[in-house]
Formats: sequence, C-alpha cells, structure tokens
Amino acid sequence: MGSGQIVAVFGAYGHTGRFVVTELRDRGFVPLLLGRDAGKLRALAASHPGLEHRVASVDEPTSLDRALTGAAAVINCAGPFASTAAPVIEAALRTGVPYVDVAAEIEANLDTFAHFTDRARSAGVAVVPAMAFFGGLGDLLVTTAMGDWTAADEAHVAYGLSSWHPTGGTLASGTVSRERRDGRRVRYTGGRLEYHVDECDLPTLEWDFPAPTGRRTVLAGFTMAEVVTVPSHLAIPEVRTYMTTDAARDLAAPDTPAPTAADELGRSAQTFTVDVIVRSGDTQRRVVARGQDIYAFSAPLAVEAVHRILGSRTRTSGVASAGEMFDAPDFLRALTAYISLEPRREFRVPAAISAVAGGLPPAGPPGPPRSCDVPAGLRR
Repeated sequence: MGSGQIVAVFGAYGHTGRFVVTELRDRGFVPLLLGRDAGKLRALAASHPGLEHRVASVDEPTSLDRALTGAAAVINCAGPFASTAAPVIEAALRTGVPYVDVAAEIEANLDTFAHFTDRARSAGVAVVPAMAFFGGLGDLLVTTAMGDWTAADEAHVAYGLSSWHPTGGTLASGTVSRERRDGRRVRYTGGRLEYHVDECDLPTLEWDFPAPTGRRTVLAGFTMAEVVTVPSHLAIPEVRTYMTTDAARDLAAPDTPAPTAADELGRSAQTFTVDVIVRSGDTQRRVVARGQDIYAFSAPLAVEAVHRILGSRTRTSGVASAGEMFDAPDFLRALTAYISLEPRREFRVPAAISAVAGGLPPAGPPGPPRSCDVPAGLRR
C-alpha cells in the first residue's frame, strides 16, 4: 500500500485524473491535486476533504517546481501531452521525483523517449510514458506473450471495444496528433516508424476475438501508442494495432456523447477485450485481457506503476515503457481485481500465414479493403 506517500496528480480534475485520485486514495497514497484551473481544483478538493491542491501551469516552470515540493512521484493526466509532458518531466527531473503519464499520443511519447532518455538515466529518475490503456496495457501484454523469446517477427494488438465515448481530452489530443502528422498516417513496419499518405481510408477485416466478444469487424492500421512502447525494448519489426469499427465510428462521430457513469465506481458501461498475438516463424503466442471502461482502467495501471517505482520494484532506470520497466506478467497479475486475463497460449501455424486476421487458427487473409465506408476522421 501507499503508506501515506504523497503523489502529485497533474490534471487531477480531468476525467481520467479523477479516477487516478480515487485509486491513489484507495491504495493508501495521499493525492496532491495539481492543475492550472483554481476553481476546478477547489471543487475537486471539496469532494476529497483533507487533500491539498496547488495551482500550476506548464507555462510557468517555477509553479511546477513549487507544486511538486514534498511529492514522492507525479502522475500526469493532463492532455494534450504534446504540451504538458515535456514541462512536467522537466520539473520532475529538477525536483528528483519519478514521472508517469497516461499519454496515448504517439508523437508525445516519441518525444519523451527522444529528449529525456539520457537525462533521466543520468538523474536516476524513472520516467514511464503511456502508462495507460493505450500504450501501457498493450505493451505489458505483448511482453508477457513474448515470454522467453528475445525477438519475434510480428506483434498484433486488437482492441475489441464495445463502444467509445471519448472525453474532451481524447478529442483534443487526437486533433493535436493529426496536426503534427500533417494529415499523414503512421505505422511501424520494417523495424521503423513510417509516416505515409494514402488515397483510401483504412481497410477493414474480420478478427476472431475470444468469446464472448467473438468475430468482429476491425480497422486495420488504426495505429495506437504500442508502435512506440513495444519497439522501444522488444526486437519486433512489425507492430500492428486494430480497432473495432463500431468503436472507431463512435470516436469519429461529432454527436457521440462523453462517457457517463454506469456503476457506483463511476465507470461507464463500455467493455473491452484486448487480444494480443506475437509470431515467431510458425509459432504464435496469444494473451487476452478483458475489462470495463478504458479511462477508469488507466488509473490502476498508473497507480500500480507508481507503487512499484516507489517500492524499488523496477527492472531498469530512466525512460522506459511499462513492459521494460516492470516484470510484465507480475504487473498484470496485480491487476486481476480490474481485468480478467487468459493465460498465454502457444500454437503453430504455417509460417506463411500471418496472425493479422486473428483467431485460433487464423481466420485467413483479410478481404479487399472497403475504402469508402469509413469516415475521413478515422484516418490515423
């Protein structure tokens, strides 16, 4: 448990930040509420009697330094992370406290690895980006699926979301990412990240998720943060991610409402299945996780990361993804109150058949792309 250690939460009054604050309290930590909006901080503090709040802005480094005074670690929940990650990491390095964020923005995570790896290692400060549903969970699952393998040919992460009611932060972060890419798409292939322009929209294919999700239509090439986190420490030249089309359409639709609470924990009714397959030659390994509410689940991921960092249960130093920083199978076992896990399974298929269509055995190659029925807003 947290033993009363103070953990700063930047963006504490945001949708995910509120889940993080509650999770910290439940785990015995003392959240320190940070953000730039004094009114929202006061309102949040009123609902958590006894917690301190401090106003801080990424535009004022001294305010961040003052805000982190006395904290044992900081969790950054304030997007877009293209604007907040670097200033908060800088403050964490100046004050010597570990940093964790819940960034799903590919470019922001790339920046963290590019700009802070050497400095964080030299300072002896742990920095874990993308410690959330996107980026963190997939990386932990891929690392667990790898087991004793030191390399693999492909990694596939398929997201079976029942729906996706995005927060305002998700929409803002997506806009920033698209602007940074200048309308291009991104993929990880041939051992490197590529930006490219296609005339057509993303192709669809059928993915056989384990029961009860079952066979679902997914968008191929719906690229998420695993294309940064997984290759940062695993020798896998092809990393591909997929999203159920229903969830992707929710995300793109202008009238999709924000998530609303459906239980006493404040979680939405959204459910998820994350199906991970890694292939080496003619052998595939599969790991599956299921849970409820991608935003709510980011809280135990981030808090468990802080718990392990402060307890010196890490495997490296400096900037590292979840799968490199922690013992991935053990980390996932610690989350069984929040997700159900299927143990790793290994099976053999002809080497020429990719895992791209999912299933046991694979359902076969994808059909022809359907390029005109996917909204332009889904061009990731």
